[in-house]
Amino acid sequence: MEDDEDPPLAIRIEDIPGDSPPEASSRRPDSPAAAGDSPVGVTVITGYLGAGKSTLVNYILNARHGKRIAVILNEFGEEIGVERAMINEGEGGALVEEWVELANGCVCCTVKHSLVQALEQLVQRKERLDHILLETTGLADPAPLASVLWLDDQLESEVRLDSIITVVDAKNLKMQLDEHRNSTSFPEAFLQIAFADVVILNKIDLVSDRGHLEDLETEIRNINSLATVIRSVKCQVDLLKLLDRQAYGAKNLAHLSELLEDGKSLPSSSRHDHTVSNMCIYELQPVDLTKVRLWLDDLLWEKSSNMDVYRCKGVLNVHSSNQLHTLQAVREIYEVVPAREWNQTEKKINKIVFIGRNLDLNKLNDSFRGCTVTV
Repeated sequence: MEDDEDPPLAIRIEDIPGDSPPEASSRRPDSPAAAGDSPVGVTVITGYLGAGKSTLVNYILNARHGKRIAVILNEFGEEIGVERAMINEGEGGALVEEWVELANGCVCCTVKHSLVQALEQLVQRKERLDHILLETTGLADPAPLASVLWLDDQLESEVRLDSIITVVDAKNLKMQLDEHRNSTSFPEAFLQIAFADVVILNKIDLVSDRGHLEDLETEIRNINSLATVIRSVKCQVDLLKLLDRQAYGAKNLAHLSELLEDGKSLPSSSRHDHTVSNMCIYELQPVDLTKVRLWLDDLLWEKSSNMDVYRCKGVLNVHSSNQLHTLQAVREIYEVVPAREWNQTEKKINKIVFIGRNLDLNKLNDSFRGCTVTV
């Protein structure tokens, strides 16, 4: 296995004198917890078995980033290098947890039952945290986690979904995708890429053909054109590209410039595809926001079109509004919010990218036109 490496130095929390954090991890004055009014970002780290998730977590925990980061593992295991029995069953099935403090001030725990309970306990330590990492199992579908963590800003949650990071194995990814492409059981490898905000193409040192890496990036973008693809060796990536992305913020403008491009650079094939793919629809006429919400309800909840939409992101030109509206959805959860005023130089358009299975461009275009307003 490529993931074997020196573990972070672990110290049981109860052995640390006092409640003050180690000097090496003193809080930055502009950190979210210090400010007292910003939720703590949660980054979900997923990836197929052996891709290098634990390598990434260990890299982040060992890096000199000046942040206090909490790591939650949702399975037993020794990959993270901290003591294994950090969570046990108490009397009557009660949950007994032992948190482990790492030498650089980070916190680590293992969750066997309630993710919400673990997050609540971490929030109680909020004055000591900058960020939370959640490492999933290799067979996990990240969509349910997004549903739990991505909450409306008006709920004023103490945590927020920051982004979903998927680690893929450059040496074995093509084989994994080909092996399951026509499988009756839908492959996790596709799902994890489809829901990702960032895809780390790891172990590129094991691939001698540079052209093969280009082909892999094309495969990834054919599944998810919205994700940022980063190549890496042993998951050594610039942390500024991973943390605090705020990909699910109500007014997040990531990909906005790309979405506003007049050229159709994103996929718009009319092919009816039974595998995971992404498609893009365009419409110049302004739309009625109430009709758009009803259209999303039907598309994402009722699924009357038989299309299985995993994610969508776009910009909307709303009738009688000077505000550019952004649309974002993960499975059945969606959000349409005003982001800012349209610039005078911008062409007002509706443009939505869909990622999913059994997508049909003609059906998407035809149904969306029912939301338009003739002016």
